[in-house]
Amino acid sequence: MCPSCQSSLSIVAPPICPLCGRPQPSGIVCPSCIKWRAPSASSGQAQIDGIRSPYRFDGVMRQAIHQLKYRNLRTLAAPLAKLLHNYLDNNTVPGEVLVAVPLHPKRLKERGYNQSALLATELGKLTGLPVIEDFLVRQQPTPPQAKTASVEERRNNVSEAFICRNDGLRNRQVILIDDVSTSGATLNACAQALKAAGAASVWGLVMAREI
Repeated sequence: MCPSCQSSLSIVAPPICPLCGRPQPSGIVCPSCIKWRAPSASSGQAQIDGIRSPYRFDGVMRQAIHQLKYRNLRTLAAPLAKLLHNYLDNNTVPGEVLVAVPLHPKRLKERGYNQSALLATELGKLTGLPVIEDFLVRQQPTPPQAKTASVEERRNNVSEAFICRNDGLRNRQVILIDDVSTSGATLNACAQALKAAGAASVWGLVMAREI
């Protein structure tokens, strides 16, 4: 990605909500996440410890992610991962292993690759953190989250979609890698499965957030 394109990227600047990572003027937990953290939350209590993203999902970043995800431009994974690495240099995201959000086997076969796994692999090279593959599994095919109307529907849509093969990440701090987060539903469902398998903490790190 050329310097001109990089300079045009829209940054998610602090202050942000400590949970969902969206801009929040006071820097405290936003009203939506207060409800999400409650045990009585209608779509289930939040399991993800936090979500962080360096960029907004618009403009050049939207184009780059679409090229990586849908146009087979896998070479974009390395420069995008470098941007994530730059973010980690200046922002703390607790973790000792990287895990990519998995695709369902049917979608993986159709696309030929998992863009989140490509990002995780490249980020692992830069950080030295191990990338754990084939541990978190998407057991249920779900419609694309972008086509689901409400936050509640998004969360319910993926609530039982993921499982872990074993307890190999017990007591480990996990950083979940994905390309885009809209409601945080997919990351939260992954965190639910990882914590059920014994993970100590699960943070989401994504290239871009829909704000």
